This record gives sequence, C-alpha cells and structure tokens, in this order.
Amino acid sequence: MNIKEAKRRAAELTELLNYHNHRYYVLDDPEIPDSEYDRMLRELQEIEQAYPELISIESPTQRVGAAPAGRFEEATHLQPMLSLGNAFTAEELQDFDRRVREGLGASGSVAYSAEPKLDGAAVNLLYEKGVLVMASTRGDGTTGEDITQNVRTIPTVPLRLQGAGYPTRMEVRGEIFMRLAGFASLNQRIVNEGGKPFVNPRNAAAGSLRQLDSRVTASRPLTMFAYGIGEWEGNGKPDSHTELLATLARWGFAVSPDVTRVIGHEGCQAYYEAMQLKRPELPYEIDGVVYKVDSAALQEELGYVARAPRWAIAYKFPAQEELTVIRDVEFQVGRTGALTPVARLEPVFVGGVTVSNATLHNMDEIERKDIRIGDTVFVRRAGDVIPEVVRVLPERRPANAKRIELPGSCPVCDSDVERIPGEAVARCVGGLYCKAQRKEALIHFASRRAMDIEGLGTKLIEQLVDADLLSTPADIFELRAEQLQELDRMGPKSAENVVAAIQQSKHTTLPRFIFALGIREVGETTAKSLARHLGGLETLMGADEETLQSTPDVGPVVAGNIVRFFAESHNRDVVSRLIDLGVTWDDMPQAGASNSQFSGKVVVITGTLAQMTRDQAKELLESLGARVTGSVSKRTDFVLAGENPGSKVEKAKELGVSIVSEADFLQLANF
Repeated sequence: MNIKEAKRRAAELTELLNYHNHRYYVLDDPEIPDSEYDRMLRELQEIEQAYPELISIESPTQRVGAAPAGRFEEATHLQPMLSLGNAFTAEELQDFDRRVREGLGASGSVAYSAEPKLDGAAVNLLYEKGVLVMASTRGDGTTGEDITQNVRTIPTVPLRLQGAGYPTRMEVRGEIFMRLAGFASLNQRIVNEGGKPFVNPRNAAAGSLRQLDSRVTASRPLTMFAYGIGEWEGNGKPDSHTELLATLARWGFAVSPDVTRVIGHEGCQAYYEAMQLKRPELPYEIDGVVYKVDSAALQEELGYVARAPRWAIAYKFPAQEELTVIRDVEFQVGRTGALTPVARLEPVFVGGVTVSNATLHNMDEIERKDIRIGDTVFVRRAGDVIPEVVRVLPERRPANAKRIELPGSCPVCDSDVERIPGEAVARCVGGLYCKAQRKEALIHFASRRAMDIEGLGTKLIEQLVDADLLSTPADIFELRAEQLQELDRMGPKSAENVVAAIQQSKHTTLPRFIFALGIREVGETTAKSLARHLGGLETLMGADEETLQSTPDVGPVVAGNIVRFFAESHNRDVVSRLIDLGVTWDDMPQAGASNSQFSGKVVVITGTLAQMTRDQAKELLESLGARVTGSVSKRTDFVLAGENPGSKVEKAKELGVSIVSEADFLQLANF
C-alpha cells in the first residue's frame, strides 16, 4: 500500500470507527460485534505505524492515552464558565420564577429546559471546524487546566463532530462522570491491586481527569453528557436550549435522556418531584435538577448578575445528614481577622465523603443551637457546601460536656479579639501583625482575579511570611531573586520568573487594584462599580459614606467598611508605597461620563483582536461603562469585530447593529 492508498484507507477507517464508537458508547445501539471493531482499529494502527504522518488528532487510535506530561498548562475559556444560583425549597424555586417573569415583564408562564444535575466534573471542549482542539477544567471560571490528552480518551467525547452545519469555532460544556457500575468495577480492580479505593464516583471522575499520565485516564470508565455551550462563531445558534441539546446530540454528543421542556414553576416543581422518585433507579449519581429559560433570546434579555446567569438555577435535593460527636472546637483566623469556630468531629461518612471537620459559623449560631464539646450532633453536607452542624441531640449530652467560649486573644498572634455589638463575627484586631491575616491578605492580593502575579502562590507566600520577608502587599514589589532562591523548591530561574511576573503585574486596572486591597465585602463586582462610579483612587479614598452609597451595589455596611479601611493610616501608607513602587493603571472615566461613547451600551466582541486580548477589551469596555454580552440581539448597541468574526457580524447586519473595527474602537476609547 502506497501513501496515497494508505491515506484514503486511514480516512475511511477513521470515519467508520468514529461512527461505530458513537453507536456503541453514546446510543448504546451497536451495529457490529466487538471483534469487527477491534479488527478495523488494528488495521488503522498498522497504517499509522507505517505512515506516522497520517496520524490525526481525530483518529480513534488517539483515545488510548500518551506518555505522562510534566504538568497541566493553563487554558483560558473564550467565554466564562459561569456558576449557578441554588434553590433548596419550593418557595425559592417560585422566587426564581417570579424574578424571571419580572425581569422579562412577562404576565404569563415562562418555558424552561429541565435536566438532572450530574455529580461529576465540569469541562470545556473547544472545537474548530468540527475537530476537538482543546479540553480544559472549569478552574476559576475564566481559566482552567489543559486536560486535552485525558479527555481524548473518553469514548463519548467526539474527536470530530458528525454531520454538518456546526460553527467554525465552538465551546461545548459538559459534565464528565462515572456510572455506578463502572465505579464499582474500578474500585474492585483497585482493591485487587492493593490500592485505596475511591470514596465516591465524583472523586473518582475528578481524580481520573487530573492524571498526568493519560493512559491511566484511558483505563477509567469515564463518560460525558453535554449540557451547554460557551463561544459560538459561525452559523446561527439554535433558538432554544432544548433545541441546542438536540443539535449537539445530532453532532455526536451524549446528552441526558431526561432533558425535557416544562412550563412555569409548577412544571419545574413537578419535574423535580419526578426526578426525586427516579433518582434511585438512575445508573449514575445526581444531586438535583437544573432549570434554564428555554428561549435563547430571553436568556440574552435577562443577562447575568455577578458570575451567574439570571436565567438558570440549580434546585438541589435535600442535604444528607448523619450523626457524630464533637471532640473539640478550634478557632481559625481568616483574611479579614474573622474567627470561625470549627468543630473537630468523630469521622463520619456523609454525602459520599468522610467528614471530620464542620463549621459552626459564629458564636451566635453556637448559642442559638446550644452546641457543646462532647455533644452528639447531626452533620449536614450538600454538594460542595462545607459540612455544618445542624442540630444537637441534648438527650445524648454527657455530664462532662463543655461550653464553647470565644477566646479573648487571637490563637495565631495573641492580639485582642473584638466583637462589635450587632455583629455576629468576632475579629482579631492584629491586622497585618497577625500572620494568619497577613498570609491570607497577601494570597488574595497576588491572586489571579486581583493583581494576577503568576508564580506567587499560597505556598511561596507562606514561606515568605514565615521568613519575615513579607509584611504588606507593598513588600512584594521589593522582593529580589536572591531572596527567593533561598527558599524551598525555588531555583535561580524560578526566582527570576517570579520577580519578572511581579514587575509585569505593576500595570493593572483600577477595579483589580481595589479588589486586591482586600477591603471587607468589596468583591470584584463592587470594585468595578466603585471604579466606574468614582473614576479614581483618590476620589475613592476621600469619599464619605453617603457618597459611596450612591454607587450601585454599595450599601451602608460596605460603605462603612471602605471608610474604615482608608481611615487607617497604615492602609493609606501601603497604598502610597504601592504607587511609589510603580503600581499603575489607566485612568477610568466615571460612569456616564460624556467622553465615553460606550457608557450604558451593550457590546458584543467577536473575532481575533490584534492589539489586545478579548479579556482586556472586555475590561476596557466595562471601564467605559459598557455591558459586554456573548451574543447579538436587538438590544446590542455595538459589535466589536476583529479578524475572522464569524456569524455575529452577519447577525448584527441583519438587525442593523453598528459594527466597530478594533482600530475605530481604540480611537473612540481614546486608548
């Protein structure tokens, strides 16, 4: 067989094997016996062995895994992977439906897409021209880890999409999980080999996905259901979520067979109750159901709040509870000095994991529930929620049970502990003198969503604080490579890289800088609102509570926290030092400023930009008062179009929406 014949036959076998793979794993309806599939796979392997240049990323032979990787690289999602709000009661579900109808101005019922909430690991799959080119974990919602080699080994993940009509670039979101039978079989195999079995299918799926050796992943019984999309460029998107899932199924993805369309909160509640009854019969674990407004146009109209969509919610099944005994209580100190009581428990198996610690929240909760050391208590865990002590069984209280008392001094630095009247939380007053607060404050300052100092992570900061090399955020910018390379697992090259990253982080944005300061209850969204509304740091530092409360998202509590933060001379000194050391950002116009042509506008970004990343363009637009969305609708004011923009430009033309080039955008933005 010459190369031309081999190429033709390899393409033919790839198409056949992918087709039969889909019939077997996705549709559970094989057309050929296993022996015939194995024969074709061996033939393709022989061709690729003879002609290695014919190996393609969509070849079924690539599902067997590869040699171990050194580490996982970062992967940035084209569209953020958002989290969902939760409902735990029928009343909360009704409230969600009411908010949706009020947001749409709808007098009648709204249609929702309903599906089970799988208990696995979320992934983002990037397809270009129908071929899988990258797979990544959710991570922080913006950036995850590149696990492409591992995901290629999962039979229900198409390496090339079937049929036609798919977009030129598309992100597919799905849940990777392990069926109960496969989980039991895997654990039995591990036990037979003398290993430690996985606690539950979710841990097994997540652990299997994060193997540096993808051959290990290939040996695990993983599967995936697709549940949504992120980026979509080229060709029109389906008009509804149920239609989208049906389209993904036609292109070769497995989707939940229990997806259905329901009407109003009554339909949602009926579906929830039906899935509760069906739950014990399912071949995989679920921990609730998910509802999404079915209409894509209505989703766009509702938009987002913080990092969650207004048009979707997860309705969780009741939390699981178990009995155990409180052996001791310790107080942990957080970034803001808050002391959190943590119960040390007799280990108990709850909700699929062994729990040995549980939060007691604060002293008010301890007093309200009358919790004592030695008590027998109910412990609750639901999904990823931190285990908590729900209630005490006083009839089982031993005679020597001890009351829990708030310490008078900080368990870390011995500073006084203060409990402000009217507040539930007690705090250490040591501030940055307290190493616990110092470490947490510095970790927050350097984190990805704040100053984004690559390489300056938790373990390195802990070492620097313990070595008395870091006391305040400003000290970070005076670190030298010679100091860093003296630390554990830090060679000269690594030290130089960290110093370079520190220098690179000096040019940031005002919202990031405000967020990085770690002011109590000032998150990313509030930091952006403050920056847009007030326009500059000096204005923020000098603002009184009344001025601050005129900012969206800022109430009296947050305003008070901001005023108290900047009233502290040492906080103002740190800010001054940071600026003196070269931390800078571009000026931001105030919200509604007349020199911003984007203030109050809805903007969509599409295509590849030459002068900046799409994230940078989004931050700049938001700083100019714009709201950036993912798809074009009649409410869109501008489309910022880079190279290879895809279908969004065509949609904009159809709707008469203005299209702005990158060069024009930068000129309009005075950038």
